[in-house]
Amino acid sequence: MANRITEKTLSDLEFSTVLSMIEEYCVSDLGRKRVQGLRPIARVLEMKSELNQVNEYLASFENENRIPNHYFDEITKELHLLGIEDSFLEAEAFNRLASLSENVNILLAFLEKFKEYYQVLHEESLDLDRTQEIQKNIQRIISPHGEVLDKASESLLSIRKQIGSIRGKLGSSFNKALAQYASQGYLDDIRESVVENQRVLAVMAMHRKKVRGAIMGNSKTGSIVYIAPESTLQLTRELQNIKYEEKEEVVKILKGLTDAIRPYRELLARYQDYLSHLDTIGARAKYARETGACLPNIERTKRIYLREAYHPILWAENKTKGIPIIPQSLELNSDQQIIVISGPNAGGKSITLKTVGLLQVMLQSGILIPVHERSSLSVFDKVLTDIGDNQSIENQLSTYSYRLKNMRAFLKACNENTLFLIDEFGTGSDPELGGALAEVFLEEFYEKGAFGIITTHYSNLKVLANELEHATNANMQFDQSSLEPLYQLNTGQAGSSFTFEVAQKNGIPFRLINRAKKKVEREKLRLDKTIASLQKERNQLQKKTNLLEKQQLESKEGQEELLKQQQKIKDRIESFQTLYDSNQKMLSFGRKTNELFNRFFQTGNKKQLMSEFTKWSLIEKTRFEEKQKEKIEAERLKKNDEKERPLSKRERTRINKQLKLEEEKKRKALKEIEKKVIPEIEKVRKEKKKEKREKAIVIEGYQFKVNDIVRLKDGNAKGSVEKIEKNIATINYGMFTAKTDLDQLELVKKG
Repeated sequence: MANRITEKTLSDLEFSTVLSMIEEYCVSDLGRKRVQGLRPIARVLEMKSELNQVNEYLASFENENRIPNHYFDEITKELHLLGIEDSFLEAEAFNRLASLSENVNILLAFLEKFKEYYQVLHEESLDLDRTQEIQKNIQRIISPHGEVLDKASESLLSIRKQIGSIRGKLGSSFNKALAQYASQGYLDDIRESVVENQRVLAVMAMHRKKVRGAIMGNSKTGSIVYIAPESTLQLTRELQNIKYEEKEEVVKILKGLTDAIRPYRELLARYQDYLSHLDTIGARAKYARETGACLPNIERTKRIYLREAYHPILWAENKTKGIPIIPQSLELNSDQQIIVISGPNAGGKSITLKTVGLLQVMLQSGILIPVHERSSLSVFDKVLTDIGDNQSIENQLSTYSYRLKNMRAFLKACNENTLFLIDEFGTGSDPELGGALAEVFLEEFYEKGAFGIITTHYSNLKVLANELEHATNANMQFDQSSLEPLYQLNTGQAGSSFTFEVAQKNGIPFRLINRAKKKVEREKLRLDKTIASLQKERNQLQKKTNLLEKQQLESKEGQEELLKQQQKIKDRIESFQTLYDSNQKMLSFGRKTNELFNRFFQTGNKKQLMSEFTKWSLIEKTRFEEKQKEKIEAERLKKNDEKERPLSKRERTRINKQLKLEEEKKRKALKEIEKKVIPEIEKVRKEKKKEKREKAIVIEGYQFKVNDIVRLKDGNAKGSVEKIEKNIATINYGMFTAKTDLDQLELVKKG
């Protein structure tokens, strides 16, 4: 399916606002970027997969098997470096790789374990390979704090031992010098400081020439000179040299570790892509839980049935303000492909139209929508919108010019796979001329089989919707007593704009409203009344015509239907008779077989059993062949009789009456037989079921144990005792487990 839902449509419907709301639930930067990139999905199977994944994640909030944490640090930079030959990663970067790999492997193991609960999520994870090598290689070299471990190589271990030894000597030497010069009174009260990561003596400036060592600096006031004691200088140089060796060895180790991880670069990239995608799935599920969204039924036939739907952005705004939201219900289908919504301004027409469009593009983008779970939608390859005036100073387009440009695009694009949404259809020009052009456009959309919703105040569009067979009017209800909109959509009837009432509500003086009413042309009022009267008469006439046609059709079909019913009754009686004969025959066979076997059990004479069984089989075969011959002969005679002499109308009537009487007798006889036979059959079934049931082991005072094979006293399914807690046993039936009281169980086999 070629998906042509444009960015303009998404902008008109404020789709980006919904994405921003979903983005807040992401746990990673990559997840947030991917949410902002969500768009309607072209392939229906891919769209359904996304929706099912979100729905499964949403269900995880309600059960004990919650999906594990999938937070991760972005590794895009590390992946880039792994792709460059002879490059190496810093120690901290490896921990990000290890953490990402560990998270993915935990998720894969979880989804494998609970694949029955998360079928689609599990299927999406099957392409990823599970491996512990990445974590093992990194954890062998890098500490959890992002440092290279001493044991990473023998050379590094030796070097770090030397560093420790030199630091010990350096500390001892410095402390000795500190004590010496402090006793001589050369040091300031702070005694020592640190300059360039090196301990130094804080010598009073007047005594600086008395202290041997290298001057490393002085205080801002110049009263203190910082001197590294001469006895530590050699050790400091040794420490710097050995630290350089340590740095070289660490780089060597990191290069080796990088080379070991480099073959997993593509897998790590797929891991990151998987986690960022799962982050968007989780964010959409959390958003769905917050807004009460669900997955509606997705139909192949073109249909939109929204039940108790609401606009998610309006819901969020109303929630902030503490205002309840009023859900809407409407349906578009092959019998009602276009809805024309009319009613007062600020009555909810535009928000209803936007709700339909936004929920449609949300669903096609893999986002659950806030509707009743029994709602149904289909997939459209185009969603066209004309919402707002969109005046363009830059392009020098007026409102009407812009809308005409939109209509030209609509006329080219519209087909049976299109959903169009037009707000304030026909506005921007002279009401009569613009209304006429809008009427023509609407007829074109209708003839092309497109589905759509428009809002309008134009009367001619309301009349057209009433005249078109597969279009309908709808209105937003208005309380005339309180002059307040009710925000409820009512399908089947056009609505008034309540122009004067809305003006009154907004404080326009009565004298001005009355003057305006007088200016309305009387002819227009009379025309409106005439149109309404004619429409009423037309509807009544159409109903009478339909009723007459229906009655004529029923009278023609009556005789055929009667004959069909008679044939059905006859066939049913014959089938019951056949079933009864078959049951009787089977009972007879059963009794005979039982008799033969009982005799065999008593005598043990196998030869006699085989002889009697063969004899009985031959007798039954002979009877069967005789009946078949009789049946064939009767059919032959019947055909010959029909060929020789055609029946008169009186004879056919007499035979039909006779057949009816015979059928009635058979039916009564069959009912009598059913009354007698069915209870007996039920008894036999119960006895067989009872015999089939495996006998329980009865042990007085038996204490059930783990691994005992048990079943419920009124059931047949057997399972093993998995756990016993406080007189409650957990029974494992293989595919599932169940809990029940111990006194409801009976022992089949000891464990």
